[in-house]
Amino acid sequence: MAKRQADLDAALPTWDATQTRILDAADALIATRGVRGVTIAELARKAGVSRPTIYRSWADADDAVRAALLRRVVGILASFGEPATTRAVIVDDVLRFSALFRADPVYRHLLAEEPEAFTRYTLERVGSSQRAILAWLAASIAAAQRDGSVREDEPQAIAVMLLLIAQSALLSHNTVSELIDETSWERELRAALEGLLRP
Repeated sequence: MAKRQADLDAALPTWDATQTRILDAADALIATRGVRGVTIAELARKAGVSRPTIYRSWADADDAVRAALLRRVVGILASFGEPATTRAVIVDDVLRFSALFRADPVYRHLLAEEPEAFTRYTLERVGSSQRAILAWLAASIAAAQRDGSVREDEPQAIAVMLLLIAQSALLSHNTVSELIDETSWERELRAALEGLLRP
């Protein structure tokens, strides 16, 4: 179990102090101005660094935004500790991740104010954030298969579908809030996740 967690931790990226300052600046700009407010000039000004310093780590503002969003996901994943080993805990973890994701100020802004940007950065291609989540899910699914509480199949394939279900629910949450209350939304998402994983 400890080795599995160590493997997951080693696969997650890290950022040095200067990169962290720049990504903090990107977070603040996204949360207040949206992704269009993130430019290299604004990042440099807000982080108190030169433009060449930013270009040493990222090719352009879009690249920096993607890194900022990845860092938010890595932070959420780091709060979980050991990967789940049963179906029930996997479902609980996905629901908890969803709640933390929706509460995150940067992602909350994107979901509420810039759903098209959320789609572009999280749904149009499998990026580093999704790969980090998939590695986390696949490790838990493989462990729960050994426990017998998750059906036998390729853990990566199950993880992909689990991610698709959760992403769709998150993206549509505000859209359907007048049709389904929070308790029902969580209950139905839980049922969908359980149904996918059950042997």
